[in-house]
Amino acid sequence: MLPDGPPRPEATVLRRAGRPDRGPGALVPMVLQAKDIMDRNLLAVDEEADALTAARKMVAARKGYAVLTRGGTATMVGIVTEWDFLEKIVATGVPPGSVRVREIGSAIVHSCLPETPTDEVVAKMAELGVRRVVVRSGDQVVGVVTSRQLIGVFRQYIDKLTSQIAGYQTGANPPG
Repeated sequence: MLPDGPPRPEATVLRRAGRPDRGPGALVPMVLQAKDIMDRNLLAVDEEADALTAARKMVAARKGYAVLTRGGTATMVGIVTEWDFLEKIVATGVPPGSVRVREIGSAIVHSCLPETPTDEVVAKMAELGVRRVVVRSGDQVVGVVTSRQLIGVFRQYIDKLTSQIAGYQTGANPPG
């Protein structure tokens, strides 16, 4: 029987099932979670920094976003993205050194838990029309899932499926 909906990308690691419907000790594939693919190297910028300084830090770190913090603490108060710079500085001709990054960033930050399955993260990103979701454990930001990372993971998944299908067609990888 085919599963409902699109297949979930699965890690190559197997775990022992602890559910009665799977049988004792049965091996089942683990579904990738946000913590498996998130970027742990966060770029944090104080919300009082000017937009030019923030942009330079983003370029140096090769990030399309920066997590905004307050007063040197690790508490996230918002996020600023490359789109914020385009829309609110470049397109309007505002000098970036004259604007605080908090003025162009967003206090609304879409987030998920580290254990959130990737298909749920993707669905949330598509529904909200965003390219990144912050991963939080309690009040702490532990990473960010970006569309770029998702594309890379799904590309690996598609390549693996394609290879398996080709193997079945040639008889090199018989089912079972």
